[in-house]
Amino acid sequence: MKTAIITTSSYQNHDTGPGHPERIDRVTVVNEELKKFGKSIQWIEPREFDFSILEFAHTKNYLNEIKNAFPISNHHLIDGDTVLSPGSQKAATDAVASILTAIDEVESKKYKNIFCSVRPPGHHAESDKAMGFCIYNNVAIGGMYLLKKYNYKKIAIIDFDVHHGNGTQEIFYNNPNVLYISSHQYPFYPGTGSKAEIGKFNNILNIPLDAGTNGNIFLNSYDEVFKKLKEFKPEFLLLSSGFDAHSADPLANINLNTLDFYELTRRITEVSNEICNGKIVSILEGGYNLDALKHSAYNHVKALLES
Repeated sequence: MKTAIITTSSYQNHDTGPGHPERIDRVTVVNEELKKFGKSIQWIEPREFDFSILEFAHTKNYLNEIKNAFPISNHHLIDGDTVLSPGSQKAATDAVASILTAIDEVESKKYKNIFCSVRPPGHHAESDKAMGFCIYNNVAIGGMYLLKKYNYKKIAIIDFDVHHGNGTQEIFYNNPNVLYISSHQYPFYPGTGSKAEIGKFNNILNIPLDAGTNGNIFLNSYDEVFKKLKEFKPEFLLLSSGFDAHSADPLANINLNTLDFYELTRRITEVSNEICNGKIVSILEGGYNLDALKHSAYNHVKALLES
């Protein structure tokens, strides 16, 4: 078995309220679509973890603030668009558990790669701040877990969500062991992600894209990404997989189609086979048009399965 999916039922209890784009249906439609792979893909659930691992990427003060912010009833807004409900804490910690479990499974060589179909997303959450629908920075915690538990010296994160992962960049800006790469619409929310932001150790690579960018231009922009990856030679690759760069997505203006996500993932896996034995863990970030999201996620996982 080469590829697995990690998901959990708790995502259904993270209720963001009526009309919110980061809604329960996002993961539901993705999971229904991915079931079309049948027995060629294994489905697994995340294991429990020691919550002190959250401190790998977040400050104790922030974690205490968030713990106290989860409501017993109704909704609680922690920034302009990040909503907490009574079920949000379990969903958020299960999202973290998913990437940690995925890393353990790939490290044990049980699977070559894994996709985590979870919510809430994470890449906007900074070390001391929630924002942009994100509570814990799932991929950043995963990156630190690789460094601390498995003693890796070099890991890379590729973030192809249409919005810049300001949180992941902030957490790793001064870390020479982590290469963070983001392609995103710019200038756009959250306002970060210029070419000038390169990290203390030249370990940040931002690929700012103009509104209206099509698939060919987008895919060609990744030549620079793959050059940087081959120079850095990471031992493990994490993907912040947002599918909101699709032309149908209501929250952005990049014009990819579903097959562009297949081609991007195929190229990523090709490079990963060269530099890190194909070890990839991918986790869902954005994507807010349900049809575009489910078909794009399907094509992403199809390329993982074929790698």
